[in-house]
Amino acid sequence: MLNRIIKRGQRKLSKSDANGNDYGYSSPGNRNSVASSIVVNHASRGGVAANHSGIVVPATAAPPSGTIESVPMFREVPVSERQNLFLRKLQICCFQFDFDDSLKMVREKEIKRQCLGELVDFVQSGGQGKITESNQEEMIRMVSVNIFRCLPPASHENTGSENVDPEEDEPYLDPSWPHLQLVYELLLRYVVSSDTDTKIAKRYIDSSFVLKLLDLFDSEDPREREYLKTILHRIYGKFMVHRPFIRKGINNIFYRFIYETERHSGIGELLEILGSIINGFALPMKEEHKLFLVRALIPLHKPKPIALYHQQLSYCITQFVEKDYKLADTVLRGLLKYWPVTNCQKEVLFLGELEEVLEATQAAEFQRCMVPLFRQIARCLNSSHFQVAERALFLWNNEHIVNLIAQNRSVVLPIIFAALEKNFQSHWNQAVKGLTINVRKMFLDMDVELFEDCQREYAEKVAQARELEERRELKWQQLATAAAQGG
Repeated sequence: MLNRIIKRGQRKLSKSDANGNDYGYSSPGNRNSVASSIVVNHASRGGVAANHSGIVVPATAAPPSGTIESVPMFREVPVSERQNLFLRKLQICCFQFDFDDSLKMVREKEIKRQCLGELVDFVQSGGQGKITESNQEEMIRMVSVNIFRCLPPASHENTGSENVDPEEDEPYLDPSWPHLQLVYELLLRYVVSSDTDTKIAKRYIDSSFVLKLLDLFDSEDPREREYLKTILHRIYGKFMVHRPFIRKGINNIFYRFIYETERHSGIGELLEILGSIINGFALPMKEEHKLFLVRALIPLHKPKPIALYHQQLSYCITQFVEKDYKLADTVLRGLLKYWPVTNCQKEVLFLGELEEVLEATQAAEFQRCMVPLFRQIARCLNSSHFQVAERALFLWNNEHIVNLIAQNRSVVLPIIFAALEKNFQSHWNQAVKGLTINVRKMFLDMDVELFEDCQREYAEKVAQARELEERRELKWQQLATAAAQGG
């Protein structure tokens, strides 16, 4: 609660406030015909400016109370006037309001909300005529005015604490969302509309626009991230020219997250977009995509807050292996490289992902990495944390993995036999003991002779270790006796 109060009290200035009128309204081309239709009273003259053609342009800051007048609905004007009315509504929607105070400028906020709703319906219906190119430009400018802003500081930035658990911290909900949602809905409807000409739209939805959209994924409001995910995915599908740029932009966000900050609110949403993108990769897979797997996706297993996005990451990783089975060895060795040492909950996540990857792994790739892989699994089997040991034993419930193990039992069983015996003899958890008995029986049914050889070898090692321990104890006793006699 304290974090939310501080967050609201220390909200950063928006870009439009900090940089003047960078995203403010400015009329392109010659629009003298609509100059008189801008609904701003003389009392707000300080909040407007005139461009070179003399057309009055509204500023992005909120005008004085009572200076915005409502405009008619689209159905109330002739079809020939609707493009002009569309522009007038865009101009009203460029005004910014303070949503931290719900009692301030209520009438003006409601007028803007109604205008946004009308604009969404206009774009969505498609039956009221195509939007002119100049109005498309103004629409994207209005969207930019509203959504491209400095995000409020995260809770750890306000408190200085680095130990805040994102899962326990309540999500921040932007008070301006009733307007922002409509702006995002308008952008989404414009992008997906069959009436939108990609050749024209890409002039305004350019690489700069896409880059700013990517920056907004760090928003703490999950509703905003959900809209951004949908919109960016649709842009990727519709604007082929932006595809390499979007992939590179996501790549850079991951690099910064992995190697610098380990803090970003939108990693899960970006991975969801990538899951769909990876699913559409053509074969043979480009080298660029394989490098992305090795340099960005696999290292995403390193950061501490992996639990927040692990489900989406695991899906992306598995998609790569299903697309190209030869990548299984690379992925499995990557998992082993970043395998957690002291974090048991993270280890359970890794074991779950390991099962999904092994499900898509072929015998040849399995054989390349099975020795280091089962050395790690053996350590997990002997974990004192029962969830880790239990999750490792659950691997034998997967038929495909059991078949891979059965084909290579002469290598796998000697590696893990000691771990199975230790669990069987001395593990504190009864569920783990029961699962261990089942796995031992499975190996015994696979190959009795191999099982007995491993059992005999294990017994010899135990006897040798016991003998070595007895010699060590005897030596210490001799040294103690000699020291006592010498004293």
